[in-house]
Amino acid sequence: MSGRFAAALVALFLLAGPARADPCAALAGQVDRAGRGPVFIVSYPAATDKALRNVAFLYDNAAAALALVGCGDVAHAARIGDAILAALDHDRFWHDGRLRNGYLAGPVANPVQLAGWQDRGRWVEDAYQAGSDTGNMAWAMLALLGLHHAGAGERYFRGAIRIAAFVEKGFNTPGFTGGTFGGEPHPQRITWKSTEHNVDLAAAFARLARATHNSHWAMRAHQARALVAAMWDPRCGCFAVGTGLDGRTPNHFLALDAQLWPLLALPGGAAQYGAALKTAHAKMAVDGGFAYSEAAGGAIWTEGTAQAGLLMALLGDSGKAAQLMAVVKKNRTPDGGYFAASRDTDTGFRLDTDASQARRYFRTPHLGALAWVAMAARRFNPFTFGATLPVN
Repeated sequence: MSGRFAAALVALFLLAGPARADPCAALAGQVDRAGRGPVFIVSYPAATDKALRNVAFLYDNAAAALALVGCGDVAHAARIGDAILAALDHDRFWHDGRLRNGYLAGPVANPVQLAGWQDRGRWVEDAYQAGSDTGNMAWAMLALLGLHHAGAGERYFRGAIRIAAFVEKGFNTPGFTGGTFGGEPHPQRITWKSTEHNVDLAAAFARLARATHNSHWAMRAHQARALVAAMWDPRCGCFAVGTGLDGRTPNHFLALDAQLWPLLALPGGAAQYGAALKTAHAKMAVDGGFAYSEAAGGAIWTEGTAQAGLLMALLGDSGKAAQLMAVVKKNRTPDGGYFAASRDTDTGFRLDTDASQARRYFRTPHLGALAWVAMAARRFNPFTFGATLPVN
């Protein structure tokens, strides 16, 4: 065997070995490949669709930053956190504490850019990406507070307060509305409320209350929890996905994250709403994992299955957690990332930009999936910044 051939075999072994299998290392590698300094990471690196190509969704990047904190890699997490702060400081129009749902992936510029495409000589941007969902901003708050909790600096704490001050303007008892849709100067105000968004906000406001010792933010957390409680249906042991346009009437469609996240994020949630886990098993279990929703077409949603694996681990069921993570690993990509779903599928929701079209997930690498796999592997709960469930 020649020395060159032997070296090639060693390199191939290393690529297929533990480093490639480590989701924390894979996340750090994606940060490094995004460029120098503050960066947003591309959400779907293999996307060819014009609306998804080169997009860094805020939620995916916030989840990645939290996962890196859970990995003990604060340096890489801070590069995403710094991009979020840059987006707060250097939006091309807004200076009121709001963030967009999506940005152009890569090193941040001034002003921070949005992704888009050319259409017949005209620059076009996706209206959802230009808007501001309250749930996504809650995740940005959690990411910044997670960095502050990890000792990365006061600037992240101050950034979280700025976001919170904007988000709280959307309070409409009970809970918070969905945010805004579309770009400046007059985006559409969203009047529906999301169970998932309010779970996120309840956790983010609670963490902010703890960091500031300010009861105002504890009150806001309570108000978000009130919407979640209003969406609980004891007859089915499940959460409605949210409300209709009136902000009150429950939409009884079942989505997986609306069942799992209250157990991960709310004080006493696992005890109070434990039946939601049984409902998720009954309505959304597929091939040893979980689908995105009750109407998701039987495909495994990698991110959601990892969320369930984390929840089971924190509940002390290590056997079930291991089974779920074994299913997740079947969706690992050759470079150490994770596919969004086991196959192309509808999610059961419609596109915000075109209600005639289904929102879909694809068997394509996805940053959000990788982030949740990393958190599950480290038993890191992004809502509590540790291997714990919140207590009363």
